[in-house]
Amino acid sequence: MIEEDDVLPGGQEQEDDDSLFEHYRFVADRKQALLRIDKFLLARIANTTRTRVQNGIHDGFVKVNDKDVKPNYKVHPNDVITVSFPEPPRDTEVVPENIPLNIVFEDAHLLIVDKPAGMVVHPAYQNWSGTLVNALVYHFQNLPEMKGNDGRPGLVHRIDKDTSGLLVIAKDEVTLTGLARQFFHHTIERTYNALVWGVPEPPAGTINVNVGRSLKDRRVTAAFPDGTMGRHAITHYNLLKDLRYVSLVECKLETGRTHQIRAHMKYLGHPLFNDATYGGDQVLKGTTFSKYKQFVDNCFKLMPRQALHARTLGFEHPVTKQVMRFESPLPQDFVDVLDKWEHYVKFN
Repeated sequence: MIEEDDVLPGGQEQEDDDSLFEHYRFVADRKQALLRIDKFLLARIANTTRTRVQNGIHDGFVKVNDKDVKPNYKVHPNDVITVSFPEPPRDTEVVPENIPLNIVFEDAHLLIVDKPAGMVVHPAYQNWSGTLVNALVYHFQNLPEMKGNDGRPGLVHRIDKDTSGLLVIAKDEVTLTGLARQFFHHTIERTYNALVWGVPEPPAGTINVNVGRSLKDRRVTAAFPDGTMGRHAITHYNLLKDLRYVSLVECKLETGRTHQIRAHMKYLGHPLFNDATYGGDQVLKGTTFSKYKQFVDNCFKLMPRQALHARTLGFEHPVTKQVMRFESPLPQDFVDVLDKWEHYVKFN
């Protein structure tokens, strides 16, 4: 499954907690032959893949004798290997809940959902109920799951809790596999609208910078411009509206990593408006007048989340082969904040 999209299965996004919970512990035999850590784990953890294991090692979820290692580390006799994740071990059964869904399109094979801000996509630590998946299993029967991705039926990708916008849900195995393949090959069209601090210069460009979990705070995705850490990530951006202190930007994902747009725009020097995780909930551009600060605070209250909306989603239907494209209008909180900024820069 993919997220703002990040490739899953993999490290689970954290919202409020940076602790890790041990899921597996292995002690190598005293006669253990030297063997790569990824191969060692692949043979011992059910329903996983080598890619998932390697991603977990890169993200720091795997330790040997309480130390981080690389995927090519050779397991030695008596090594203690632990695998930990942000959420505690839990039964993957999802409880159906009668939660309304905004379904934009539906046929026998898939559906397009317009997710509101504030809804978590799937059950995870501190969010076991009230999620999109809880609603899906109530409204739809026998949704497929990707191997190694238990508890997330129908999901091919996800977006952050406080990001609004479009998601595609698979209703059968063929569709799930076909969509996952398109995400893997980056042929899915995914365009976001973001309100960011400042005005990007140049007004259009490409951010080709690795991203990965911050070494200082595991809840945060950091940019690694030297390319020695993190995972390959590409975002294309284009300025849509210059509002002097903030701007409306279109972001087109080529890859899909956790918090990719949020991390890339911060790296560019333009954090998303009211993105508390990436410093956008402070006055970063503008005057020192108290009237201006009060105006910004009012905008924060009007849109108490990061200003990010998954606007368009395009793909080839895995069964009918029809090229499909969907667009979601900006939600009301986003529209209201834009209107306030346009009025402010016009009369100040």
